[in-house]
Amino acid sequence: MSLLQRLEKERQSQGIKEKRTETAMKAPAITNAKQDLMQEMKQQALKMLIDEIDPELLKRAKESQDTGELEKEISEMVDDFLGDQDTFLGRNEKNKLIEEILYESVGFGPIQPLIHDDSVSEIMVNGPHQVYVERKGKLELTDIKFRDDAHVMNVIEKIVSPLGRRIDESSPTVDARLPDGSRVNAIIPPLALNGPVITIRKFAKKPLNINDLIRYGTLSPNMATFIKACVKGKLNIVVSGGTGSGKTTTLNVLSSFIPPDERIITIEDAAELQLAQEHVVRLEARAANIEGKGAIPIRELVRNSLRMRPDRIVVGEVRGGEALDMLQAMNTGHEGSLTTGHANSPRDMISRLETMVLMAGMDLPIRAIREQIASAVDLIIQQSRLRDGSRKITHITEVQGMEGDVITLQDIFLFEPTGRDPGGKMLGRFVSAGIRPKFIEKLEAQGIYLPKEIFAKE
Repeated sequence: MSLLQRLEKERQSQGIKEKRTETAMKAPAITNAKQDLMQEMKQQALKMLIDEIDPELLKRAKESQDTGELEKEISEMVDDFLGDQDTFLGRNEKNKLIEEILYESVGFGPIQPLIHDDSVSEIMVNGPHQVYVERKGKLELTDIKFRDDAHVMNVIEKIVSPLGRRIDESSPTVDARLPDGSRVNAIIPPLALNGPVITIRKFAKKPLNINDLIRYGTLSPNMATFIKACVKGKLNIVVSGGTGSGKTTTLNVLSSFIPPDERIITIEDAAELQLAQEHVVRLEARAANIEGKGAIPIRELVRNSLRMRPDRIVVGEVRGGEALDMLQAMNTGHEGSLTTGHANSPRDMISRLETMVLMAGMDLPIRAIREQIASAVDLIIQQSRLRDGSRKITHITEVQGMEGDVITLQDIFLFEPTGRDPGGKMLGRFVSAGIRPKFIEKLEAQGIYLPKEIFAKE
């Protein structure tokens, strides 16, 4: 019995059941069996249409991101495929089928609508049958599903292949990015027991600016004025925070304050910074090839950047031995460098930097490392993601120097939580510690003056 015959039989059977009660006649139920048959029909149509789409038309649509011509051809092919069976596939279902084929052809399959959805900040594919998203800092389970593991793997290949990256059993993890700059991590079996896993950190189509962060309550206007002066005054700044706390977004905002007449070198694992200045050179680390050779780590790029006449070096994130090269650059005339790092507090960031310098393999005494850090880093901006999903700059802390064997830190601004409102939203206020930083004279020597009231203790 053909698929359409089975559908017809199911429809007739359903019609008999519908006549049994007046309620069923008014609101006919769609059985699970029919839903399964409809899904099977869609999958057959999907497979046939993808195989028959004109490759040149598909190529043009991918390159131009204009799917109008492709959508028209797919619509005609769907009409031909369905023939006179439109009774089984209504207009809405037909449009949905066309949309699915477009997503498979020039997009990233079932998750393409989530990529288009501006309210979604993160997409988490936990195998083929479970897809979560983050909206406003909260996780939500969606009803989106893939067919099987192979379907998820096909989407991963679409993401990584244009970037020259690879993922297979011998190299089962990969970091990549989407064309819009969104960050992608994928991990596959045998390491991932749920099936292939994709995590996408989306980037806003329009980069956030400092006014957006003030409006969202990430920092106060006084804090914004202060960090803007610090970037213009060429202080070395580290943005620290946990995963998903908004470090890269803050780094992007800080970078926007760099004067347009300076040469900026950005160094990242997967390029995602969105700088508006004209004179920007972007460097991206490279993974090993299929033979396990040719890897270019961030550390090598940091070293190379020193020979590229940079005014500013911006490292997306330090997580290893490149921390030593970054500190040496800060200490040898490359002022105004910016970077991020994983840490839960400014003091923890100092400890992390010590550990990362030791990872460089240099046999340096701890005191020498601490002296390097104290001399190189001027300011630590601590960003946190609170329990309600909001992101706040909780500390702006000056690195003042050494006292004995200890690096001394001084908070300049703080976020003081005061509780929660009835809706569960975190309440608090940004306050000044009432202390003027030691580097204020360095700023004033460059003609950058801050109002004294910014530092007034509240």
